[in-house]
Amino acid sequence: QVQLVESGGGLVQAGGSLRLSCAASGRTISNYAMGWFRQTPGKERDIVAADNYSGSNTWYTTSVLGRFTISRDNAKNTVYLQMNSLKPEDTAVYYCAASSRGWAAGDFHSWGQGTQVTVSS
Repeated sequence: QVQLVESGGGLVQAGGSLRLSCAASGRTISNYAMGWFRQTPGKERDIVAADNYSGSNTWYTTSVLGRFTISRDNAKNTVYLQMNSLKPEDTAVYYCAASSRGWAAGDFHSWGQGTQVTVSS
């Protein structure tokens, strides 16, 4: 089982940028599709971005297209989410996730503990 630890969250003003990191251990992420999800209080956890096992294909939810970029460094066993032009509605707890099945939202089965991102207006 892969273990995931997110970092890089914090408070940023609207229009600013943050880069989230997800350090994996226990297994190599080259064997997993990786994704980022976010959740706000009282709402379901929604997928934000995902990539396939090689990282050669990526997917983004419409609201972050052109602003967020998912990437991975297999040598460092780390996945990133670069977030630019942040908006107050991006405020959420962000979770890193791994999947050995596929890269649809329901395929992800291993989760980090989450990192808070707060965007002030």
